[in-house]
Amino acid sequence: METIPYASIVGSLLYAQTCTRPDISFAVGMLGRYQSNLGMDHWKAAKKVLRYLEGTKDYMLTYKRSDHLEVIGYSDSDFAGCVDTRKSTFGYLFLLAEGAISWKSAKQSIIAASIMEAEFVACFEATVHGLWLRNFISGLGIVDSIAKPLRIYCDNSAAVFFSKNDKYSKGAKHMELKYFVVKEEVQKQRVSIEHISTKLMIADPLTKGLPPKTFNDHVERMGISRYHH
Repeated sequence: METIPYASIVGSLLYAQTCTRPDISFAVGMLGRYQSNLGMDHWKAAKKVLRYLEGTKDYMLTYKRSDHLEVIGYSDSDFAGCVDTRKSTFGYLFLLAEGAISWKSAKQSIIAASIMEAEFVACFEATVHGLWLRNFISGLGIVDSIAKPLRIYCDNSAAVFFSKNDKYSKGAKHMELKYFVVKEEVQKQRVSIEHISTKLMIADPLTKGLPPKTFNDHVERMGISRYHH
């Protein structure tokens, strides 16, 4: 395995993912976790991602002309998906003009005790980044007005309810801090956490592997499509 350029390949994939390919975020994140504990299965998985990119090399991020520009966020998480640590993987993706402009897939720093906790941590991460992103875009002066509040979609009803609930039952401190951050942004109407069906959750591919048709449908909704000469 020492002669296999695994780290170099993962680095190249990370570059592509960061710049223009949110669709490979989950796969690249998983590959990156095993750079110091490499097995043949990991190398085969890396080659599979390369083959996928080869087959979609004429795909690109696309955006649609619109008089009403709004940043819209999607936030999702699996639950205890890491078999080594039982930590969950969160993902968020933001659209502007119907195309992805910012995205992230990463392992959560804490161990969530429930799917609601895992989803709420994802909402917190999306809220913090989304507000920064919207302020950044506003500061560029290229958009007349950014709609308020910032909409962030979540497919977990309990997490959505939690973001609007005034009563907080005492729990772990790491959750308490995240709850109060999100709650403050919701109360000040800077953010609105809204429910959406899992079928329409385009951040889903950033948190787990999916069946091909479901995956491709989400990728299309990210604004990734084939370039036509």
